[in-house]
Amino acid sequence: MALFKHKIFKPFKNIFVLIITLFVVWMLFFDANSWLIHNELNSDIKDLEAEKEYYLKQIEKDKKALKKLSTEEGIEKFAREEYYMKRDSEEIFIIEYEDSLKTTSNE
Repeated sequence: MALFKHKIFKPFKNIFVLIITLFVVWMLFFDANSWLIHNELNSDIKDLEAEKEYYLKQIEKDKKALKKLSTEEGIEKFAREEYYMKRDSEEIFIIEYEDSLKTTSNE
């Protein structure tokens, strides 16, 4: 019992201080709504809000692309650039530069 005669344990001789300390420890670490769980949930909320912002930006980008494609000129430009389509009286030459080609090394 000499261990409990140390001055660190002196406030814990009062039953109210002991009960309050146990209650605080329980609420911070062991309860279903503990501080640790709240921190984890708050970090999840921040991640989801960042993801929401990303998707909102993507939606705006897609809306702009759809607006461009809603005109006849936009559709023609997209078809020419992406699918290399041409009119009957035209010829298409695709120029690839050496530094833009994908190379596979057998080393």
